[in-house]
Amino acid sequence: MVTDSFDEKLAEEVMKQGAHRAAVLPVSEITLEAEFRRLCESNACGNYGRCWMCPPDAGDIETLMQEIGTYDKALVYQTIGTLEDSYDVEGMEAAAGIHNSLSQRLRTLFKGDDFAKVLHLGAGGCRLCPVCAKVDSLPCRHPDLAISSLETYGINVSKLAAACGMRYINGQNTVTYFGAVFYSTK
Repeated sequence: MVTDSFDEKLAEEVMKQGAHRAAVLPVSEITLEAEFRRLCESNACGNYGRCWMCPPDAGDIETLMQEIGTYDKALVYQTIGTLEDSYDVEGMEAAAGIHNSLSQRLRTLFKGDDFAKVLHLGAGGCRLCPVCAKVDSLPCRHPDLAISSLETYGINVSKLAAACGMRYINGQNTVTYFGAVFYSTK
């Protein structure tokens, strides 16, 4: 992990904004796996072909993985939600909403003259709109706010968590969500 003062301040601010943990690491330490596209194609989450920020519309997996390699660092953050039990779908959705709200709030941290470029990836698809405009064959309503998932770009989130010193699973009756902001400074 990177211990640069600028990066430490970013991670601290992400924690103040509501993340349970945050860490910065060089992009070269992130494991990318094209096989994650098959997971998306199985449509386990129901977003395949129904969301502009998900496959197949998000782009070719090899191209997306190459794009990740053009950034210097990633600030990885996690949120942890408490569930009544392992079948608490409402609790999972509430925790996802909290995570996605945090993701949107973090945008302001990565604007400004310090950054040459930024790519923000979140958990489990965009979730910005209740129903993606893709379903109605309309263009994205908020292309400046929409967020693809880490998996869409071929990122192995369990390995990402380990590289950051974070736990991928945080105990019984919890749900953990991850996001990352890839950036290069000027």
